[in-house]
Amino acid sequence: MSQENYLIKSSAKNQKPLQDKVTIVTGSTYGIGFAIARRLAQDGAHVLLCSRKTENVDKAIQQLKEEGLSISGIPCHVGNEKDREKLVAMTLEIYGKIDIFICNAAVNPFVGPLFKTTEELWKKVFHINVISTFLLIKLVVPHIQKQGSGSIIICSSFSGYVPKAYIGPYSITKTSVHGLTNMLAQALRFMNIRVNSLVLGLINTSFSKVILKTPELKSKLMPLGVHRFGEPEECAGIASFLCSEDASYINGENIGVTGGVLGRL
Repeated sequence: MSQENYLIKSSAKNQKPLQDKVTIVTGSTYGIGFAIARRLAQDGAHVLLCSRKTENVDKAIQQLKEEGLSISGIPCHVGNEKDREKLVAMTLEIYGKIDIFICNAAVNPFVGPLFKTTEELWKKVFHINVISTFLLIKLVVPHIQKQGSGSIIICSSFSGYVPKAYIGPYSITKTSVHGLTNMLAQALRFMNIRVNSLVLGLINTSFSKVILKTPELKSKLMPLGVHRFGEPEECAGIASFLCSEDASYINGENIGVTGGVLGRL
Protein backbone atom coordinates (compact mmCIF):
# COMPACT_ATOMS: atom_id res chain seq x y z
CA MET A 1 0.00 0.00 0.00
CA SER A 2 1.36 3.42 -0.96
CA GLN A 3 1.92 6.02 1.74
CA GLU A 4 -0.79 8.21 0.15
CA ASN A 5 -3.38 5.42 0.27
CA TYR A 6 -2.35 4.57 3.82
CA LEU A 7 -2.86 8.16 4.93
CA ILE A 8 -6.28 8.33 3.24
CA LYS A 9 -7.34 5.07 4.87
CA SER A 10 -6.06 6.16 8.27
CA SER A 11 -7.84 9.49 7.98
CA ALA A 12 -11.15 7.79 7.09
CA LYS A 13 -10.72 5.36 9.97
CA ASN A 14 -10.31 8.23 12.43
CA GLN A 15 -13.51 9.94 11.28
CA LYS A 16 -16.69 9.60 13.26
CA PRO A 17 -19.20 7.22 11.61
CA LEU A 18 -21.65 9.99 10.67
CA GLN A 19 -19.09 12.74 10.05
CA ASP A 20 -20.78 15.81 8.49
CA LYS A 21 -24.01 13.95 7.68
CA VAL A 22 -27.03 16.24 7.90
CA THR A 23 -29.89 14.72 9.83
CA ILE A 24 -33.48 15.67 10.63
CA VAL A 25 -35.00 14.05 13.73
CA THR A 26 -38.69 14.69 14.40
CA GLY A 27 -40.22 14.53 17.86
CA SER A 28 -36.75 15.07 19.26
CA THR A 29 -36.82 17.47 22.20
CA TYR A 30 -37.17 14.77 24.87
CA GLY A 31 -37.26 11.00 25.31
CA ILE A 32 -36.30 8.66 22.49
CA GLY A 33 -36.04 11.35 19.81
CA PHE A 34 -33.77 13.50 21.99
CA ALA A 35 -31.51 10.53 22.77
CA ILE A 36 -31.24 9.70 19.05
CA ALA A 37 -30.51 13.32 18.11
CA ARG A 38 -27.77 13.50 20.73
CA ARG A 39 -26.17 10.20 19.70
CA LEU A 40 -26.14 11.04 15.99
CA ALA A 41 -24.55 14.40 16.77
CA GLN A 42 -21.98 12.69 19.01
CA ASP A 43 -21.19 10.46 16.05
CA GLY A 44 -20.44 13.46 13.85
CA ALA A 45 -23.77 14.45 12.32
CA HIS A 46 -25.24 17.94 12.06
CA VAL A 47 -28.71 17.49 13.55
CA LEU A 48 -31.84 19.57 13.11
CA LEU A 49 -34.35 18.67 15.80
CA CYS A 50 -37.99 19.67 16.08
CA SER A 51 -41.18 19.37 18.08
CA ARG A 52 -44.39 21.35 18.39
CA LYS A 53 -43.45 23.72 21.24
CA THR A 54 -40.86 26.48 20.75
CA GLU A 55 -39.76 26.39 24.39
CA ASN A 56 -38.99 22.67 24.16
CA VAL A 57 -36.97 23.19 20.98
CA ASP A 58 -34.99 26.04 22.52
CA LYS A 59 -34.27 24.04 25.69
CA ALA A 60 -33.07 20.99 23.74
CA ILE A 61 -30.86 23.08 21.45
CA GLN A 62 -29.25 24.84 24.41
CA GLN A 63 -28.58 21.59 26.26
CA LEU A 64 -26.97 19.85 23.29
CA LYS A 65 -24.96 22.89 22.20
CA GLU A 66 -23.54 23.08 25.73
CA GLU A 67 -22.29 19.54 25.10
CA GLY A 68 -20.40 20.81 22.07
CA LEU A 69 -22.70 19.22 19.49
CA SER A 70 -23.77 20.58 16.10
CA ILE A 71 -27.48 21.21 16.67
CA SER A 72 -30.19 23.49 15.34
CA GLY A 73 -33.96 23.25 15.49
CA ILE A 74 -37.39 24.55 14.58
CA PRO A 75 -40.90 24.19 16.00
CA CYS A 76 -42.83 21.80 13.77
CA HIS A 77 -46.19 20.08 13.95
CA VAL A 78 -45.66 17.18 11.57
CA GLY A 79 -49.38 17.03 10.85
CA ASN A 80 -49.27 20.52 9.36
CA GLU A 81 -48.25 20.77 5.70
CA LYS A 82 -46.68 24.23 5.99
CA ASP A 83 -44.70 23.16 9.07
CA ARG A 84 -43.37 20.13 7.21
CA GLU A 85 -42.26 22.33 4.31
CA LYS A 86 -40.59 24.82 6.68
CA LEU A 87 -38.73 21.98 8.39
CA VAL A 88 -37.16 20.81 5.14
CA ALA A 89 -36.54 24.36 3.90
CA MET A 90 -34.76 25.38 7.10
CA THR A 91 -32.54 22.31 7.01
CA LEU A 92 -31.47 23.15 3.47
CA GLU A 93 -31.00 26.82 4.35
CA ILE A 94 -28.69 26.01 7.26
CA TYR A 95 -26.81 22.96 5.98
CA GLY A 96 -27.42 22.85 2.21
CA LYS A 97 -28.28 19.17 2.09
CA ILE A 98 -30.06 16.26 3.80
CA ASP A 99 -28.47 12.82 4.27
CA ILE A 100 -30.55 11.17 6.99
CA PHE A 101 -34.16 11.41 8.16
CA ILE A 102 -35.41 9.98 11.47
CA CYS A 103 -39.18 10.01 11.96
CA ASN A 104 -39.92 9.69 15.67
CA ALA A 105 -42.94 11.99 16.00
CA ALA A 106 -46.12 10.11 16.85
CA VAL A 107 -49.22 10.41 19.03
CA ASN A 108 -51.25 8.10 21.22
CA PRO A 109 -54.06 10.21 22.67
CA PHE A 110 -56.12 7.29 24.00
CA VAL A 111 -55.58 4.39 26.39
CA GLY A 112 -58.71 2.43 27.18
CA PRO A 113 -61.49 0.17 25.84
CA LEU A 114 -61.38 -0.24 22.07
CA PHE A 115 -65.06 0.50 21.55
CA LYS A 116 -64.74 3.81 23.37
CA THR A 117 -62.60 5.12 20.50
CA THR A 118 -64.11 7.64 18.08
CA GLU A 119 -63.82 8.31 14.38
CA GLU A 120 -62.00 11.56 15.06
CA LEU A 121 -59.45 9.79 17.24
CA TRP A 122 -58.74 7.18 14.55
CA LYS A 123 -58.31 9.94 11.96
CA LYS A 124 -55.93 11.91 14.18
CA VAL A 125 -53.71 8.95 15.04
CA PHE A 126 -53.47 7.75 11.44
CA HIS A 127 -52.88 11.28 10.14
CA ILE A 128 -49.89 11.86 12.43
CA ASN A 129 -48.40 8.36 12.73
CA VAL A 130 -48.80 7.12 9.15
CA ILE A 131 -49.90 9.76 6.63
CA SER A 132 -47.69 12.59 7.88
CA THR A 133 -44.77 10.20 8.17
CA PHE A 134 -45.10 9.30 4.50
CA LEU A 135 -45.58 12.92 3.42
CA LEU A 136 -42.45 14.03 5.26
CA ILE A 137 -40.45 11.23 3.70
CA LYS A 138 -41.82 12.24 0.31
CA LEU A 139 -40.47 15.77 0.92
CA VAL A 140 -36.97 14.74 1.98
CA VAL A 141 -36.35 11.96 -0.56
CA PRO A 142 -35.39 14.23 -3.52
CA HIS A 143 -32.78 15.96 -1.35
CA ILE A 144 -31.33 12.72 0.03
CA GLN A 145 -31.21 11.37 -3.52
CA LYS A 146 -28.95 14.27 -4.53
CA GLN A 147 -26.32 12.96 -2.08
CA GLY A 148 -26.12 9.62 -3.88
CA SER A 149 -27.13 7.63 -0.80
CA GLY A 150 -28.86 8.04 2.52
CA SER A 151 -30.86 6.49 5.31
CA ILE A 152 -34.38 6.84 6.67
CA ILE A 153 -35.53 5.40 10.00
CA ILE A 154 -39.12 5.29 11.25
CA CYS A 155 -39.66 4.67 14.96
CA SER A 156 -42.33 2.04 15.48
CA SER A 157 -43.51 -0.21 18.32
CA PHE A 158 -43.74 -3.88 19.27
CA SER A 159 -47.50 -3.30 19.60
CA GLY A 160 -47.55 -3.22 15.81
CA TYR A 161 -46.69 -6.95 15.88
CA VAL A 162 -49.17 -7.83 18.61
CA PRO A 163 -51.86 -5.12 18.55
CA LYS A 164 -53.45 -4.47 21.92
CA ALA A 165 -57.07 -3.37 22.26
CA TYR A 166 -56.32 -0.86 25.02
CA ILE A 167 -54.08 1.09 22.65
CA GLY A 168 -55.94 -0.09 19.55
CA PRO A 169 -55.61 2.86 17.12
CA TYR A 170 -51.95 3.42 18.04
CA SER A 171 -51.16 -0.30 17.65
CA ILE A 172 -52.72 -0.49 14.20
CA THR A 173 -50.83 2.59 13.00
CA LYS A 174 -47.60 0.86 14.02
CA THR A 175 -48.62 -2.27 12.10
CA SER A 176 -49.06 0.05 9.12
CA VAL A 177 -45.62 1.57 9.72
CA HIS A 178 -44.05 -1.89 9.44
CA GLY A 179 -45.62 -2.28 6.01
CA LEU A 180 -44.73 1.29 5.04
CA THR A 181 -41.09 0.62 5.92
CA ASN A 182 -40.89 -2.38 3.63
CA MET A 183 -42.74 -0.65 0.81
CA LEU A 184 -40.51 2.43 0.97
CA ALA A 185 -37.37 0.29 1.04
CA GLN A 186 -38.45 -1.36 -2.20
CA ALA A 187 -39.36 1.96 -3.81
CA LEU A 188 -36.16 3.77 -2.80
CA ARG A 189 -33.48 1.09 -3.09
CA PHE A 190 -32.71 2.13 -6.68
CA MET A 191 -31.84 5.59 -5.30
CA ASN A 192 -29.47 3.95 -2.80
CA ILE A 193 -31.68 5.17 0.07
CA ARG A 194 -32.20 2.62 2.82
CA VAL A 195 -35.36 2.56 4.96
CA ASN A 196 -35.64 0.67 8.24
CA SER A 197 -37.78 0.93 11.34
CA LEU A 198 -36.97 0.59 15.01
CA VAL A 199 -39.59 -1.61 16.64
CA LEU A 200 -39.38 -0.26 20.16
CA GLY A 201 -40.42 -2.04 23.31
CA LEU A 202 -41.46 -0.37 26.53
CA ILE A 203 -39.09 2.55 26.92
CA ASN A 204 -38.96 4.84 29.94
CA THR A 205 -40.82 7.81 28.45
CA SER A 206 -43.93 9.82 29.26
CA PHE A 207 -46.04 7.33 27.27
CA SER A 208 -44.84 4.35 29.29
CA LYS A 209 -45.64 6.20 32.53
CA VAL A 210 -49.32 6.05 31.53
CA ILE A 211 -49.07 2.27 31.43
CA LEU A 212 -47.36 2.14 34.81
CA LYS A 213 -50.21 4.13 36.32
CA THR A 214 -52.81 1.70 34.94
CA PRO A 215 -52.56 -1.58 36.93
CA GLU A 216 -54.73 -3.63 34.56
CA LEU A 217 -52.44 -2.68 31.67
CA LYS A 218 -49.21 -3.25 33.59
CA SER A 219 -50.35 -6.79 34.48
CA LYS A 220 -50.61 -7.67 30.78
CA LEU A 221 -46.94 -6.93 30.15
CA MET A 222 -45.18 -9.66 32.12
CA PRO A 223 -46.57 -12.52 29.94
CA LEU A 224 -45.08 -10.69 26.93
CA GLY A 225 -41.60 -11.02 28.36
CA VAL A 226 -41.16 -7.49 29.71
CA HIS A 227 -38.78 -7.67 32.68
CA ARG A 228 -37.81 -3.99 32.74
CA PHE A 229 -38.35 -0.78 30.84
CA GLY A 230 -35.63 0.27 28.42
CA GLU A 231 -34.00 3.69 28.47
CA PRO A 232 -34.11 6.13 25.52
CA GLU A 233 -30.32 5.91 25.23
CA GLU A 234 -30.66 2.18 24.56
CA CYS A 235 -32.51 3.04 21.34
CA ALA A 236 -29.97 5.59 20.13
CA GLY A 237 -26.97 3.39 19.33
CA ILE A 238 -28.89 1.13 16.94
CA ALA A 239 -30.30 4.22 15.20
CA SER A 240 -26.80 5.59 14.65
CA PHE A 241 -25.59 2.20 13.41
CA LEU A 242 -28.44 1.94 10.89
CA CYS A 243 -27.50 5.35 9.48
CA SER A 244 -23.84 4.42 9.10
CA GLU A 245 -21.92 2.63 6.36
CA ASP A 246 -21.64 -0.40 8.64
CA ALA A 247 -25.35 -0.99 7.95
CA SER A 248 -25.09 -0.52 4.17
CA TYR A 249 -26.77 -3.88 3.41
CA ILE A 250 -29.58 -3.55 5.94
CA ASN A 251 -32.72 -2.35 4.21
CA GLY A 252 -36.47 -2.80 4.66
CA GLU A 253 -36.09 -4.27 8.14
CA ASN A 254 -38.25 -3.77 11.22
CA ILE A 255 -35.62 -4.17 13.91
CA GLY A 256 -36.73 -4.98 17.43
CA VAL A 257 -35.35 -3.00 20.38
CA THR A 258 -37.60 -4.63 22.93
CA GLY A 259 -35.56 -6.34 25.63
CA GLY A 260 -36.95 -9.70 24.52
CA VAL A 261 -40.68 -9.01 24.14
CA LEU A 262 -42.51 -12.03 22.77
CA GLY A 263 -44.88 -12.03 19.80
CA ARG A 264 -42.66 -12.74 16.78
CA LEU A 265 -39.93 -15.12 15.67
